Amino acid sequence: MTPIYSCIRERARQIVSRCPIPDFYHDHAPANDHSNAFFKTDSVIKQLKHFVAEQLEDDFGHGLEHAVKVTIEAGALMEIEGKAAGYDERILEGRLRVVQCAGLLHDIKRKKKDHSKHGAEHARKVLESYPFTAEEIEDICRAIHNHEAFTSNIIIDTSHGALVADCLYDADKFRWGPDNFAYTLWDMVAFYNPPLTKFMERYPKGMEGLANIKSTFRTNTGKKYGPQFIDIGLGIGEELYRLIKDEFSAYL
Repeated sequence: MTPIYSCIRERARQIVSRCPIPDFYHDHAPANDHSNAFFKTDSVIKQLKHFVAEQLEDDFGHGLEHAVKVTIEAGALMEIEGKAAGYDERILEGRLRVVQCAGLLHDIKRKKKDHSKHGAEHARKVLESYPFTAEEIEDICRAIHNHEAFTSNIIIDTSHGALVADCLYDADKFRWGPDNFAYTLWDMVAFYNPPLTKFMERYPKGMEGLANIKSTFRTNTGKKYGPQFIDIGLGIGEELYRLIKDEFSAYL
């Protein structure tokens, strides 16, 4: 990353540090804590995390750190939504394992065009050696296929399969809030290294895409809390845009 972008990233992170933490983490702390504990202790998840850590390249801002955040929050969403759907403890544990596997693998082919489609195909091969039923593997792969915004999705004809996909999608889109301006955007900048003038030319379109995410959340919990993630991100983005034009005008 160039020195200019390093400076802008630091200023962006200062802005992020002043922003409120999204209510999701406070209101659903037990679900987040349980998902985190499951992630750290379940033998299947631990095995898959080790595999993903060796395979997932940390570029485009979608490396292992991103995958882990999505995985834990997808698990928290499953905990919340699964209980609301009446899942008993045994079923909920199985669904938690399924959605966390989907979270770990969802960006496994991030470099490819149509990465969600290619990721689903690759995940199917990977999961052949894991202790999942054919139906569970199908749920994981369909969730990965359907995790992108503004694209055509395949039909998921079971409610439990659709819930896996919806939890994965919402957890992935939570990252479009503060995380985008603290981490993801700068990892992408480091990978592409565009001139600052080009970065600023594309900035308004990026903010427009961010705003459009607000109406796409799928679970009841995502619909309640997701827009706040995006609004916080938009506020950060608007302040950062003004800051760059003011403090870094010599480079534009």
